[in-house]
Amino acid sequence: MSFSALELNPNLCHTLAGLGYDSPTPIQCEAIPAILAGRDLLAGAQTGTGKTAAFALPIVQLLAQAQATEAQAAEPQATEPQAAVRAIRALILVPTRELAVQVHQSFVKYAQGSGLECGIAYGGVSIEAQASRFKTGIDILVATPGRLLDHLRQGALTLSQLQLLIFDEADRMLDMGFMDEIQALLRQVPDNRQTMLFSATLDEAIFGLSKTLLREPLRIQIARPNMAAAAIEQRVYAVDAERKCELVCHLIASQQWQQVLIFSRTRQGADKLAQQMLQAGIAAQAFHGDLSQGGREKVLQEFKQGKIQALVATDVAARGLDIVELKYVINFELPYVAEDYVHRIGRTGRAGNAGLAITLFSSDDALLLEEVEAVLDKRLPQQWYPGFEPDLDKMEATPRRNSKAAQKQRAKKRALGKSQRR
Repeated sequence: MSFSALELNPNLCHTLAGLGYDSPTPIQCEAIPAILAGRDLLAGAQTGTGKTAAFALPIVQLLAQAQATEAQAAEPQATEPQAAVRAIRALILVPTRELAVQVHQSFVKYAQGSGLECGIAYGGVSIEAQASRFKTGIDILVATPGRLLDHLRQGALTLSQLQLLIFDEADRMLDMGFMDEIQALLRQVPDNRQTMLFSATLDEAIFGLSKTLLREPLRIQIARPNMAAAAIEQRVYAVDAERKCELVCHLIASQQWQQVLIFSRTRQGADKLAQQMLQAGIAAQAFHGDLSQGGREKVLQEFKQGKIQALVATDVAARGLDIVELKYVINFELPYVAEDYVHRIGRTGRAGNAGLAITLFSSDDALLLEEVEAVLDKRLPQQWYPGFEPDLDKMEATPRRNSKAAQKQRAKKRALGKSQRR
């Protein structure tokens, strides 16, 4: 199927051809016609399958068409003074700064030559500079909830003429506790709007949110819910906890891997592991919410350029990272929230490329691994890496059993860990 078959106009198809886009992905085939038809959407698909283009392309087309229609209608009154500032027509809410930058860049690419203006708002940088940019008028705004509310309270923005509202990575926004901000924002947008919810995972919380946001939505689910991309090879290495760092360093050095993304549950854990890897001769850097925005951008740029060999990140900080050529992801620790495993390994295997996701498993991880397997609906067989075989006396002697008590204990750890993992 071609993009033109999805009713995208010739200008957009020409832009996509220039960007090297040959044919639409499954999520794009389903979502683009529905959005152009004015439907609300609840859409789920694995990361790396083209979700951003699935909503960005039809939004650009709809707004460009509306702009052209308004310009034609205004021609007879061309001598009259025109409005100094154009209103925001489309708002894309995202959970993190990195994802905001990524989505904004995509809109800029797709909107080239359309006359549409794209803006961005996120924390950690000057709010005055952003407000100054808004004075010239923007059609499309990509924003994180907290910073957007700051602008609204200061009167730098209005959403009174909003037509399209998109929640990207909606599950992560809920997990990060943005529900209060979302409710505050909803009070400032028109009821008569088109709304879309995009997420890599669909669960009861997302379905609950969709009932308050969407009107007779079309539900799109690409592949089974929470399914990892087929192009990702998943390995689980059983290893003693105290030898995990040693194994990571050995894998990177012996295989000469570049651009390895490693996940830690907490900021403190990320700092500690990065320091240990540096001492072992691996060019590693921690990446989490304690870094300034400038610091995060610098680290990310150096990682993309290959100056940093291993990026040790928390789940929240790594959300929105889009490195097409990233081949290796390592779970130094399994996440407390099993669905985060899907997001983690989805950083590799993007755009149909092959990827390798390695999980380091020690005896303390038994029940967490069981939860991940339940989400994936498949077992992840454990294997030993030569020279790093675990001490069998330390490994769990009894079969894994996911008791209610164990679930409650992990729930407490999740609540405690949320404040530490950014």
